[in-house]
Amino acid sequence: MQIKTMQVIPPTATSQALLRDALIPAVRAAVAELQSTGEHFYYVVLITTGEGLAPILCAWSVEALQRAAVAAISSENVLDLKWSYADAPYFDVGRDAFEPVRALFARRPDMSAISEAEWDHEHELRLGAMEGALHAVNAEGLFGTGAAREKVLVNVEVVPPDAGNTRRAMRLNPSAALVSWLLEAAEPLTE
Repeated sequence: MQIKTMQVIPPTATSQALLRDALIPAVRAAVAELQSTGEHFYYVVLITTGEGLAPILCAWSVEALQRAAVAAISSENVLDLKWSYADAPYFDVGRDAFEPVRALFARRPDMSAISEAEWDHEHELRLGAMEGALHAVNAEGLFGTGAAREKVLVNVEVVPPDAGNTRRAMRLNPSAALVSWLLEAAEPLTE
């Protein structure tokens, strides 16, 4: 029996670019899948864990939230759903397109087997790649331009949430796209 070994990619700036460049077409494919529904998306996020595992893309549309409101018991329930990746009707969108991303993340250092300083560096590298990918596709107009872009909150969110989610959202979005999210869902910046 042969044991297959996987080459681990050491943490470098080139590694971050490699991850970012793999994420860009995956995000494009997932957003194209969302756009094919004809719905109007206001929340499109890459979700990862506190360990920086390979992300998945989740989204909510205005129409999906309206459907959820019809089924909700109270308006408070709808507000709880509005920014919830876990309850998003569009969860793990573009899964097949993210396969190369998952393969690259699997080749990264094992987060449980590295020093605290290496962990911090590796975690930032991974989150930076995700944020860089969203910056790149946003610059292409993937989430809209002008007034249309101001209606979409995009982010890289770590679960469980922390203030880093808020800082990334502020870097990734025009201020008009942030207003409701900051009031209703953002983690405070006091850390």
